Amino acid sequence: MTDRESPLHADHEARGATFTDFGGWQMPVEFDSIRTEHAAVREAVGRFDVSHMGEIEVSGPDATALVNRLTTNDAAALDPGDSQYAAITDEDGVMLDDTVVYRLPDGIEAGTAAAAIAESGVADGDLDAPTGEPAYLFVPNAGHDGQMYDRWVDGRDEWGLDASVANATDDWAMLAVQGPDAADALGDAAGDAPDDADRLLALSKFQATVGTVAGVESWVARTGYTGEDGFEVLCPAAEVEGVWSAFDLQPCGLGARDTLRTEMGYLLSGQDFDPESEPRTPYEADIGFVVDLDTEFVGRDALAAQKEAGVDERFVGVRLLERGVPRGGYAVTDATGTGSATSPPGR
Repeated sequence: MTDRESPLHADHEARGATFTDFGGWQMPVEFDSIRTEHAAVREAVGRFDVSHMGEIEVSGPDATALVNRLTTNDAAALDPGDSQYAAITDEDGVMLDDTVVYRLPDGIEAGTAAAAIAESGVADGDLDAPTGEPAYLFVPNAGHDGQMYDRWVDGRDEWGLDASVANATDDWAMLAVQGPDAADALGDAAGDAPDDADRLLALSKFQATVGTVAGVESWVARTGYTGEDGFEVLCPAAEVEGVWSAFDLQPCGLGARDTLRTEMGYLLSGQDFDPESEPRTPYEADIGFVVDLDTEFVGRDALAAQKEAGVDERFVGVRLLERGVPRGGYAVTDATGTGSATSPPGR
């Protein structure tokens, strides 16, 4: 498959980043060193380009029903501006992906969200206006956007639901600002719009809203993948350079993103779970909190049975007794039995 590139690829090259292939994307693995970038996020703040993540938009009268059929959490519980972590499972309850689902402002049509937000289609961040049908944005992992678009379209057609689905990955760019000083950094970048800055900094974890960042109307969420406080900023791909440069922070690549998420015990699709090489259910992956058995999603019955019976294996953290790096697939043994390492330890 032809490598895909972030709209910031040239900026990263000019900064001297080294690149790696990830999910079919050429993305920076490090700018200075993984250690330096990891420490910046833990001790102060760093910025990440995460434009390799997918964006699928869903809207229409049955949008909520469709998202609920295909994710394990309850999208009906979301109000505009709310988000939730969820798994996407097959009939056997095996995870195909994990995702964050955002409830967008009502009335936005699938395939137009980036443009509608950029054009101030939601005035002053008022998520109650305009009124209309529900709309969602969910974020599959890198390289999964085509697969998940097809899955949503096939499900819609099979169940006869009235919903529009769009793969909007190329419309959006996505940045993450992470670390103890992330709020200060976002406030500085939104400084020309003080009312927006106040609203953005008032967001609670897993809340999102429309706000102006570096003069660009963006979708801003208090979410992240590092274990630190932070924000993710989604803006039109054509306008991301100004937003990126407004954050005069340590740039961080996928290497530090991996060590940070591993240190916090966050899952990586394709490594800690994979439907072919590492088939795991949410209960085995230790994210049973994202499973709402009161909703009728694909895989619900299999997971209900597994919850009742219990699991034989479960995702856990390990602590090394001596120096060394257990590679993926290495045996890990404790008093309860032997398993295998899926992610190397954070460092």
